[in-house]
Amino acid sequence: MAMNYNAKDEVDGGPPCPPGGTAKTRRPDNTAFKQQRLPAWQPILTAGTVLPTFFIIGLIFIPIGIGIFVTSNNIREIEIDYTGTDPSSPCNKCLSPNVTPCVCTINFTLEQSFENPSKECEPYRRNEDKPIAPCGAIANSMFNDTLELFQVGNASDLTPIPLKKKGIAWWTDKNVKFRNPPGTDPLEERFKGTTKPVNWVKPVYMLDSDEDNNGFINEDFIVWMRTAALPTFRKLYRLIERKNDLHPTLPAGRYYLNITYNYPVHSFDGRKRMILSTISWMGGKNPFLGIAYITIGSISFLLGVVLLVINHKYRNSSNTADITI
Repeated sequence: MAMNYNAKDEVDGGPPCPPGGTAKTRRPDNTAFKQQRLPAWQPILTAGTVLPTFFIIGLIFIPIGIGIFVTSNNIREIEIDYTGTDPSSPCNKCLSPNVTPCVCTINFTLEQSFENPSKECEPYRRNEDKPIAPCGAIANSMFNDTLELFQVGNASDLTPIPLKKKGIAWWTDKNVKFRNPPGTDPLEERFKGTTKPVNWVKPVYMLDSDEDNNGFINEDFIVWMRTAALPTFRKLYRLIERKNDLHPTLPAGRYYLNITYNYPVHSFDGRKRMILSTISWMGGKNPFLGIAYITIGSISFLLGVVLLVINHKYRNSSNTADITI
């Protein structure tokens, strides 16, 4: 008995079927996907790569955990149970539905003083044996220069440019986060017993003649208290509103800037600048966001091109693969 073997028949899926017949085979097609010949990458986890990762994570998380744990333990708590289930409790009588309304008094003693010290206020927490309002180094270093803008006319006449000082702070800061001491007395009386920050010329209740923009809700103060992340920063000082659509907000021409110089920066080599800027739908000028999107998009597009070329190369080589004897 003799047997004929053709390698191409195996590649194509078996011997050709007789005329009019149907091929009966379960052999997968000779493609890179079905024959599991696709390129693959698998990370090799070794002690040299895994152990340093665990050590680095441990060195980062352990100090953070210790700091959080110590801070949590320094918080003082005292629990006073006034449910009244204990017969000796003064509130035990309140368990009876017949006693309405019920008022009970519990005496307790604090072994240690309860305070809420704020690290942010040091070293500007007290002055002249009085608490500083507002306290802290950030409030003490509040920017207090005064800027006035004038347009120079044809006859060298100066036309003042209205600078809007309200509306420069976040609504949540103005109406939620920062509040003046409660009461109906004048603001000066409500801040009685406090003293101004060391570097301030006037106290907090004299920041503005407008009652709605004075004290802790002064918008210049609120803007300054929202600290920046970097040493070089910008703060919104004033707004210039457009009067009508027929004229630009600030027409081209000569201007005069009057500065009341109160804020010293030469001691730490600082610089002060007044920046006039327009706004758009995304706010002020900030090229970082656009550069970040362009960079990420370019990298993604480049990777897509590289993967496309690799896929095209391996697919062509797989389709031309054949079995030879």
